[in-house]
Amino acid sequence: MEFNPSSYGERELLNRMAAGDRIAFHSLFEQYRIPLFSFALEITRSPVDAEDIVQEIFIKIWEQRNRLAEVREARPYIYAMARNHTFDWLQKVARNDQLKDQLWANSHQDRPVTEEQVDARESQRLIEEAVSRLSPAKQQVFRLSREAGLDHQQIADRLGLSKSRVKNILVECLQFIRYYLQQHSPLLALVYCLADRSFFH
Repeated sequence: MEFNPSSYGERELLNRMAAGDRIAFHSLFEQYRIPLFSFALEITRSPVDAEDIVQEIFIKIWEQRNRLAEVREARPYIYAMARNHTFDWLQKVARNDQLKDQLWANSHQDRPVTEEQVDARESQRLIEEAVSRLSPAKQQVFRLSREAGLDHQQIADRLGLSKSRVKNILVECLQFIRYYLQQHSPLLALVYCLADRSFFH
């Protein structure tokens, strides 16, 4: 009897994929391809990058298909992978000036937010929440930079630290804040990256 994907639920599709069934894999791909593309596009603002992320997600799903027999629900599993891949993409952008400039340009294109609406007050609340979870020493360095507007050397002189140590602390602060925002909303994490481009220089 020929396998008809439409007659099976996701649990059966996952089991069949775990056994190497390419038809089941194609069925799941078609079911999630467009929603995942929209999710990735909202963050990357680049159709090419969004498509690459979707392809990477499903390549990884297929390569790790032996794990699918233990997955109870497809959607949480797939979207967890999507969040991880888009976060990796943001980290890649943070290390590449050319990609940052492209993302900055894309972010200024007039395109409505469809998945999430970024509220400035909510964003600020989450940032403050993240900062409050830093150690007192890191909070001091962070606030001298972001609120007092001091540069690395000025902070180093005031606190009796080396300039390189100040820079490292600020990098650690930013990494934690980005991670914290990512847990709440990938789009908020993106907005924070864009708003704090000076951290990367």
